[in-house]
Amino acid sequence: MKLYYMAGACSLASLIALHESGVAFEAAALDRKTRTTSDGLPYTEVNSKGYVPALRLDDGQVLTENVAVLLYIADRNPGARLAPAAGTLERYRLIEWLAFINTEIHKNYSPLFSPAASEDTKQFTRANLARRLDWLNGALGSKPMLTGEIFTVADAYLYVVLGWSPRVAVDLSRWPNLAGYQARLATRPAVLAALKTEGL
Repeated sequence: MKLYYMAGACSLASLIALHESGVAFEAAALDRKTRTTSDGLPYTEVNSKGYVPALRLDDGQVLTENVAVLLYIADRNPGARLAPAAGTLERYRLIEWLAFINTEIHKNYSPLFSPAASEDTKQFTRANLARRLDWLNGALGSKPMLTGEIFTVADAYLYVVLGWSPRVAVDLSRWPNLAGYQARLATRPAVLAALKTEGL
């Protein structure tokens, strides 16, 4: 498997999951400016959508989209316990978390990075994001991880998007459960290994 990633982007979640899984993989960086990969390809030849992550499978197929890539990685080594077994209610709860992070958290950070977004748009986005983080802070409560005690691919994804907060003037101290969660995950060996891979 080869993961195509861009430093600091949401693909960091897949990189963390790969390190947590213990499966063999390669990583190829996407240059933000030239849109070429570290293995010399124009990125649109890897993923015609033009964004990360993209996971090239051993048979040459390419899998895209965070939720799909994260679940695929989790299923490569069930012993790593990155996702509950297929068909269980716990698995659907994990998918519920991944969908929420993808649509309600990740996509509310995105406009804050855009130089084309007006200040009105950014104010609206911050207010909407704050409502989602209010709910998330309460839902997490004192649990160490989103689904309880065990680190899953949803935790990898949430860690990454919450990590964007300082870059877009979102102060996580307003949500102490989330701030504590973020600090705990930052010490995990797989997180540190993924950050090192990305040079962060």
